[in-house]
Amino acid sequence: MNRLKAHQVKQMIWEGEGVNLDFKKTITSCHKIAKTMVSFANNKGGKLFIGVADDGNIKGVKSEDEERYMIEKAATFFAKPMLEPFFEEVYVDDKMVLVVDIPESDIKPHYALGEDEKWWAYIRVKDKSVLASKIVLEVLKREHQEEGVLIEYSSKEKALLAYLEQHDRITLKEYTAMLNLSRRRASRILVTMVLSGLVRVHTSEKEEFYTAS
Repeated sequence: MNRLKAHQVKQMIWEGEGVNLDFKKTITSCHKIAKTMVSFANNKGGKLFIGVADDGNIKGVKSEDEERYMIEKAATFFAKPMLEPFFEEVYVDDKMVLVVDIPESDIKPHYALGEDEKWWAYIRVKDKSVLASKIVLEVLKREHQEEGVLIEYSSKEKALLAYLEQHDRITLKEYTAMLNLSRRRASRILVTMVLSGLVRVHTSEKEEFYTAS
């Protein structure tokens, strides 16, 4: 793994938080940091910059050992399957930023233990960790297990593709209503279509929808 230089960290801070970068002034909750780490592992991986405020102001880490302890505790006991973070210390303007790298996992999905003592799966959407839907969960479970997905085109798959040729997007609710399908049946079709690469799933904090790839 290439070590980050101070000027690279500064540049990344200037660009701001995003799908693979999150700032934490300090770690105050194993529940919350596990949620962020899980969302990175379920996505394409990401980095935590500890000692950096949300607005990008570099505060520096006061107690590196304490921050590492909290991260490792969250990765081990508040993430399932457990995560393996990689640590790096980078001094920026004489202040130490603890960089925590969370690689993309090949055993998705990962779940974070919530404050309600339940396990929840998250994915990274822009600069937020968003709860994964049942469809996204199924895609995460199967995407590393299957070498290509064989699609048998029924009228239902053809109708979905035909609709997306004429329209920008469709939701699960719209698809079930269009073909009078059960939610479960429509979900199974959408999962298969996403895994086949014919359809893309888009998640936001407010909704989830599908487009042609």
